[in-house]
Amino acid sequence: MTDIAIAQAAAILPIRLVAERLAIAEDDLETYGKYKAKLPLHLLDAQKIANAHLILVTALTPTPAGEGKTTVSVGLNDGLNRLGKKAIAVLREPSVGPVFGMKGGATGGGHAQLIPMVDINLHFTGDFAAVEKANNLLAALIDNALHQPHHALRLDPRTVTWKRAIDLNDRSLREIIVGLGGKANGAMRTDGFNITAASEVMAILCLATSLADLKTKLGNIFVGYTYDNEPVYARDLKAEAAMTILLRDALKPNLVQTLEGNPALIHGGPFANIAQGTNTVLATRMGLSLGDYVVTEAGFGADLGAEKFLNLKCGYGELRPAALVLVATIRALRHHGGAPAAELNTPDLDRVTQGFANLEKHIENARKFGLNPVVAINHFGTDTAAEITLLQKLCAHLGVPAVLSTAWADGGAGATGLAEAVLESIAGGTNDFRPLYAWNQPVKAKIDTIAREIYGAAGVDYTPKAEADLRRINRLGLAGLPICMAKTQKSFSDNEKLVGRPSGFRVTVREFELATGAGFLIPLLGTMLRMPGLPALPASEGMDIDDNGVITGLS
Repeated sequence: MTDIAIAQAAAILPIRLVAERLAIAEDDLETYGKYKAKLPLHLLDAQKIANAHLILVTALTPTPAGEGKTTVSVGLNDGLNRLGKKAIAVLREPSVGPVFGMKGGATGGGHAQLIPMVDINLHFTGDFAAVEKANNLLAALIDNALHQPHHALRLDPRTVTWKRAIDLNDRSLREIIVGLGGKANGAMRTDGFNITAASEVMAILCLATSLADLKTKLGNIFVGYTYDNEPVYARDLKAEAAMTILLRDALKPNLVQTLEGNPALIHGGPFANIAQGTNTVLATRMGLSLGDYVVTEAGFGADLGAEKFLNLKCGYGELRPAALVLVATIRALRHHGGAPAAELNTPDLDRVTQGFANLEKHIENARKFGLNPVVAINHFGTDTAAEITLLQKLCAHLGVPAVLSTAWADGGAGATGLAEAVLESIAGGTNDFRPLYAWNQPVKAKIDTIAREIYGAAGVDYTPKAEADLRRINRLGLAGLPICMAKTQKSFSDNEKLVGRPSGFRVTVREFELATGAGFLIPLLGTMLRMPGLPALPASEGMDIDDNGVITGLS
């Protein structure tokens, strides 16, 4: 059965029954139909947060299809519940762009899924739409200020950095001209779109800790400069209150369930290659308030999502992971061992051995944060017993447990061994999380630390544009912000063709983007873009809907 067929065939509990398992009163649920609900922020409990255990799921450098972090996360959550633990999965919302593009949705797969799968992968509770509207309201206010001849700000259109947002993969919108058609249509200038998941508004939603904090962060968004070279922020346009109004409900975490009826929170959805790649601080803290174990994930490989989770989100959210799970697949090891795309499903012990260098680097990186990882081998039907045994021996040589997860085929029952290994890791007391760098270090020092320690780079180069951006960052007093690297997810380097564990390479910072509202700096490495395009054969072409509204082809 396909993922969507499995999800559609599942018995789904009314969301009030899922909430009962967490001792949430029905009056506290803001329901969106029968199977999903938003939770009020007064359920947050600082004492429970301090005593609960946070488990971060990340991965080796993935193939383009991904290695199943969400499937493993959902399966691990179900496995922990099968062991009698009060566990909650806390994950990101899918972006519609990849759903209709190539990568698919973000609800897991097989028998380790979140449901209602179709709802979650499409419009869900409207959070992405709210982010898009708030983002574009600020864009409209900026262009209105430029259009009004006597506007007090005297904003210089040549300096405006804010872009519009849309939740689609649409490369044609990366760079556009607005204001065409004459003076009545506003000031003509160059503009562009980011995908909604890469909007700073999404980043702010994911790092805000309250409604008041959300409004403050929105007000701190950098817009551009006046003709007198003075910085302009969203608060100068009096935009933050109206933007917060649009995001009022989006700030509340969403409660859903797994196929096994276990509770899950899904909230926020920034990409990890062009944003911070993790769910919201509020959802993570809500999960820790309601359960004893929280399974969360960070996007793409550990060099992206996990690095940002540990260096950035943990700082703003006051979070301390108790365990880290590294998802690996035999397929990805073959890829990093040199297998061409046509041979990724062909057994090859030599390629697995060679490809292990990539996973080994991620293991080393986890330990730099004081975390001893558990490797989860996400099982595929093309894996051989010899390859799995080889991987387990290679991990054992490094003192790392490597546990086979068959959650895709077997649900929580296929992940109880992984759950036991994670519990042992937590109980062992060997994990002592620490960030990799101090935020008050110089900007180049922080970037150099990430590039050398996490990527394995020999150094960092800066274009003249990046150097000019750095001078601006220092003038604005922003050098003390943490770093959110924008880099290809296909390699440790900024060159996607360098698979495995490359060495001797240098990375290039092309330019910086400012996320003054979210509170971080974004170095753009290589040719990284914040608006993806569609593949030659978009996933949308394989989808259909019948007269009864039943959807097929969604994954």
